[in-house]
Amino acid sequence: MDAMALLLDRESHGKLEGPAPTAEQMELIYRAALRAPDHGELRPWRFIEYTDAGREALGAMFARAEQADNPEVSDKTLEKAGSKPLRAPVVIAVIAAVKPDHKVPRIEQVISAGCAAHAMLYAAHAQGLGAMWRTGGFAHHHSVHQAMGLEREDELVGFLYLGHCARGDRVPKTLDPCDFVERIKA
Repeated sequence: MDAMALLLDRESHGKLEGPAPTAEQMELIYRAALRAPDHGELRPWRFIEYTDAGREALGAMFARAEQADNPEVSDKTLEKAGSKPLRAPVVIAVIAAVKPDHKVPRIEQVISAGCAAHAMLYAAHAQGLGAMWRTGGFAHHHSVHQAMGLEREDELVGFLYLGHCARGDRVPKTLDPCDFVERIKA
């Protein structure tokens, strides 16, 4: 795939189906993540991959978080929370493994993990896969962090859902850079 086409045509896909990406495709996705900008060479990223029954375990974490926030929650709402990770054959939690006492500021370490997630999306797209970066309340919920074994300093930057596009490629919306760029000339 042409590099500019990759950069200009990538689009998130919320409807993903199997089969799961192959081991070779996943290897390339992770290799791309490891090339993220990384001030101080801290490698402040960690990934937890959920497949098969692992997605159900992640869904159970989501349901427990939902119930912790609202003990009177309906069974339907719990079922909906628990089914979220089943929207794709692979879900990857992208974690900023922050080194709190390092000269590189926390924000730079979190951004680096975000860049790793971004690279993973593009690596998926380059291989003809669909992907979606999701956050929401569960990405920031203490009980989910605890169940995943995150350290207090860690930041869950999001969940990447990976699979094959259920409805083919969407045409990306055309955006005009002039709407987002302020140009100042001395």
